[in-house]
Amino acid sequence: MEKNSKKILFVCLGNICRSPLAEGIMLHYIQKHKLPIEVDSAAIAPYHIGEHPDPRTIKNALKHNIDIRNLIARQFHPEDFFNFDKIYVMDSYHYEHLRNIAPDNEIFYQKVDYLLNVLYPNQNREVPDPYYGDEKDFEEVFQIVHNACLKLLEKYLVSCG
Repeated sequence: MEKNSKKILFVCLGNICRSPLAEGIMLHYIQKHKLPIEVDSAAIAPYHIGEHPDPRTIKNALKHNIDIRNLIARQFHPEDFFNFDKIYVMDSYHYEHLRNIAPDNEIFYQKVDYLLNVLYPNQNREVPDPYYGDEKDFEEVFQIVHNACLKLLEKYLVSCG
């Protein structure tokens, strides 16, 4: 993350599992440590616009004292490229979708990255989609996303410190 990045967007397919989880985890730590970071999440598909996160995601997050019950799914808008400093996607489908709608390559490559590249630079690892899985899959995704968010916060704090 660049030194001046203060607005982060997380993107997944429906904005009900992975991206609102990342948003909620970041919000938890931002509020806890009073950090000057803004976060949001969005979907590339309109399936769940206006809905709360998946009940299984909510349940799993609450188990870890992260409350995402008030988050509402929204669709990614092209102006998001200009409104956010960094945009993190969960998998290659989201990455390619954003590349196809980006205003230009420079903005795309400057702003969009895989979330797990914060843990595994340049490996483009994907956060698995737990939607068709069970409780174990939602817990696995929580741990993956939580670790990536902690690394993001660490990078932000180092760049500000």
